[in-house]
Amino acid sequence: MKVVTGVVGNDIHVVANRLIDLSLRARGFEVFNLGVNTYLEEFFDAAVETGAEILLISSLNGEAEGWGREVKLLKAKYKDLDNLIMMIGGNLVVGSGSAEDIVPKYKNYGFDLVCHQVDLNTGLDSLEEFIQQRNKK
Repeated sequence: MKVVTGVVGNDIHVVANRLIDLSLRARGFEVFNLGVNTYLEEFFDAAVETGAEILLISSLNGEAEGWGREVKLLKAKYKDLDNLIMMIGGNLVVGSGSAEDIVPKYKNYGFDLVCHQVDLNTGLDSLEEFIQQRNKK
């Protein structure tokens, strides 16, 4: 499966981005890594251009919350993205916050999978489980 990934906004966490890339590739995904400092529109453009089935956005400085609010609006503007799996992970708020509060907020923004302060392998396990469940339908 094709995955577009990168770090949203003014976040420059290069090491985490590289680890996500390597872990996805090790699991057999075809990865299109947009790197750091990526605007939300660039993720959607890349998903369309590559025919990606998954969009995995990361953020470690909490900036994703401001950008995440635009996901539903942007997704609606693009054609053929109805089946795109939307995933976000990392530290998803500035300061602290519980997953019980944060996960529903991001799901309301339009994300299918939300991994707030979840380790990388657990997050990718969740992605693979989500894909298996979707394929059963």
